[in-house]
Amino acid sequence: MVALKLDFAEVATFVEERLGKEVEMSGCIGPITTFIVEPFIPHNEEFYLNVVSDRLGYSISFSECGGIEIEENWDKVKTIFLQTGASLAPEVCAPLVATLPLEIKAEIEEFIKVIFTLFQDLDFTFLEMNPFTLVDGKPYPLDMRGELDDTAAFKNFKKWGDVEFPMPFGRVMSLTESFIHGLDEKTSASLKFTVLNPKGRIWTMVAGGGASVIYADTVGDLGYASELGNYAEYSGAPKEDEVLQYARVVIDLTQCATANPDGKSRALVIGGGIANFTDVAATFNGIIRALKEKESKLKAARMHIYVRRRGPNYQKGLAKMRSLGDEIGVPIEVYGPEATMTAFWGFEPDHVG
Repeated sequence: MVALKLDFAEVATFVEERLGKEVEMSGCIGPITTFIVEPFIPHNEEFYLNVVSDRLGYSISFSECGGIEIEENWDKVKTIFLQTGASLAPEVCAPLVATLPLEIKAEIEEFIKVIFTLFQDLDFTFLEMNPFTLVDGKPYPLDMRGELDDTAAFKNFKKWGDVEFPMPFGRVMSLTESFIHGLDEKTSASLKFTVLNPKGRIWTMVAGGGASVIYADTVGDLGYASELGNYAEYSGAPKEDEVLQYARVVIDLTQCATANPDGKSRALVIGGGIANFTDVAATFNGIIRALKEKESKLKAARMHIYVRRRGPNYQKGLAKMRSLGDEIGVPIEVYGPEATMTAFWGFEPDHVG
């Protein structure tokens, strides 16, 4: 997967022969979609630099023995820890560069400080240069990888430009997942959706990141993991229209697009914990509009809907959900905080089997 000393025509041939081919990496199989083409920089020195953020601060590591043999020379890597809010003062950085020759010591120390400032400003969570070298006395990264905190996109989108956060290797988004991912990128709220089993009979639309995980885990604990169709989460006070678009595509994936060929009923769980600032009634308005639009498909799929919620205006939202069941003729069981978050629905054979 690596070629050296190629001209442009040879680079094109190398890429064409491999682009789109499936390879296995760490047990995952996926297509090769990206190649990096860069000039070779003649050099004599190779240095290592790594910055990682964690819960309490930052770890900064440096070594004057970088390159492909960094693992064999890990005992030569120097690391300092900087607490959140502290500055990288000269006396703090000093242990990293203590053994460098005087003629390059100041230049590399300044480089580490600049990289750390950049790390914070652009909300990196991880940044590694292995190696970087000196070209005409100035630091020059030869190989670098970084990880950005995607939750900081709302304040850094102008600085980042057209950054795309890739899926894990071997994972390709479906059209529905891509659509919701696009909605998520355009809102200050959070809209997440992952298909687990397109033929599943239990589907969720849960408010809150923590609640969504608990609901999915509980479906598995009750013995229905193989029937769980998706992971879904909406939170952060999404607008009614955003919830409407979100709910539409989720409902369409619950095997409602056509009359059920298997003749079995399905369950849609619309739940959440206790909202702090999300207006439950407002978000339910979007879901209710989607359910009304999909009435015939819900009936064809023999859909049984379970609702559990609490938060601002939850009584109003639950009342609307109760009325909806009678209006569209689809069984809807509605619960408030009197029911626990994970024990309010009954996945009984007569409901989903």
